[in-house]
Amino acid sequence: MPSVRLRSTTGRHVDIAKISARSAVLFFYPAATGKPDMPKEWDMIPGARGCTSQNCAYRDHYREFRDLGLDLFGISAQRPEDQKEFAVRMGIPYELLSDSDFELTEALRLPAFEFQGRRYIKRLTIAAEDGRVEKVFYPVFPPDRNAEAVLAYLRGR
Repeated sequence: MPSVRLRSTTGRHVDIAKISARSAVLFFYPAATGKPDMPKEWDMIPGARGCTSQNCAYRDHYREFRDLGLDLFGISAQRPEDQKEFAVRMGIPYELLSDSDFELTEALRLPAFEFQGRRYIKRLTIAAEDGRVEKVFYPVFPPDRNAEAVLAYLRGR
């Protein structure tokens, strides 16, 4: 995993190489607002809808990830300020990381898409162990079941 530092909702910078040296789950999503303010055209983009439900599912299973000794991070290209507002309002217990410059996205060659002049990261999940990518979940559907699928994989490895 590359040594890319991303800003967290806690204000600190998180080095992806360091967190992936331990056991970590990094789930990527386009944008989470938790508000019905996305344009109706958003629904026409395969995989775009479901960021809030995916985050809430990880929130609801957070203790299970921690009990397995895993660090959990959600990553989007949103500004840290927007991520923090969402995290506080939705009670998200794990850190959200901002890849607003797409440095990690480009280093890992992750899929992205454009909508109304903005770039977004496509939804996928990486299980990392000992500094390497152990498993990639892509495509992720349905988003609200992703946390359960990742937990099932991790328990069975």
